[in-house]
Amino acid sequence: MDYHGEKMGKAMTAIELASRVKESYSLDWIFENVKVGLNLAKEYGVTHIRAFADVDSKAKLEGIKALLKAKEEFKGVVELQVVAFPQDGVERESEAYNLVREAVKMGADVVGGIPWIELTEKDEETHIDKMFEIALEFDKDISMLVDDAGDPTLKTLEKLAIKTLETGYMGRVLAHHARAMSMYPMQYLMKLIALLKKSGISIVTDPHTGPLHVPVKELLSSDILLSLGQDDILDAYYPYGRNNMLEVAFLASHILWMTTAADMEALYDMITKNPAKAMRINDYGIELGKTANLVVLNAPNVLEALRFYEKPLYVISHENFFKVMELFSN
Repeated sequence: MDYHGEKMGKAMTAIELASRVKESYSLDWIFENVKVGLNLAKEYGVTHIRAFADVDSKAKLEGIKALLKAKEEFKGVVELQVVAFPQDGVERESEAYNLVREAVKMGADVVGGIPWIELTEKDEETHIDKMFEIALEFDKDISMLVDDAGDPTLKTLEKLAIKTLETGYMGRVLAHHARAMSMYPMQYLMKLIALLKKSGISIVTDPHTGPLHVPVKELLSSDILLSLGQDDILDAYYPYGRNNMLEVAFLASHILWMTTAADMEALYDMITKNPAKAMRINDYGIELGKTANLVVLNAPNVLEALRFYEKPLYVISHENFFKVMELFSN
């Protein structure tokens, strides 16, 4: 696949090829596939998901409608944050701005973006500006895919951080992928990390879905809020996936060579506490007065949890109780 090619030089081509599928989108087809993913999430103890739905001249608002329908059906089991996502660009795709705005009016929770897909730096900045315009109007958080290719000249993460500071949106912006960071000179990387700290931007990385990834250890040592994402489940970009975040952390442990006890604890935080904070789930945690979401694993410690990445024994989500794994003894 072009997306997984050496140094991800054809990542944009892969997105353009995948977009052809959207010409035959229908709400019912999307909804049934979404339900499969959310049922897997329930089985593996994923109680909150930020899900992206493409909005453009081909996809229209079918994905948004399907996710909003699923959000209602799975309410109290898996909480969905629906992202209105202009996958094919904002300047390249003339209908995208109005469709994103309409999606938010329909109930989408988050304004998406993918500025690096634009053809000029000016258009990248306009893309970011327009999505912030919608987010500010409706008081919505922002999630943007940035610099998702093996090109060290891509710098939309920097542009996103600057815009975040200019608008005072610190703590409300998530940046996804940012794979070009792996190719930046150290001097620029350190400057960018300082800018990320100042802007409060959180990073979501998916090292199992492409040959490049953000410099995880440098970001963690600099106290950047870093999470692991699934991205995706059985689609044009990734042929595997089952919404098992322990499995994602297990894969990351090998890809990133994070195998010490401290590394494992960090990886575990990257699928639990860190994403909860990044998604602004304010009542997360085992404390008096907070929502009693609880996942009980069949493991005595983090090492064993990552080693076997099994289904949990029990999932308690928003007062709903699920017994997942059946235990057998001789």
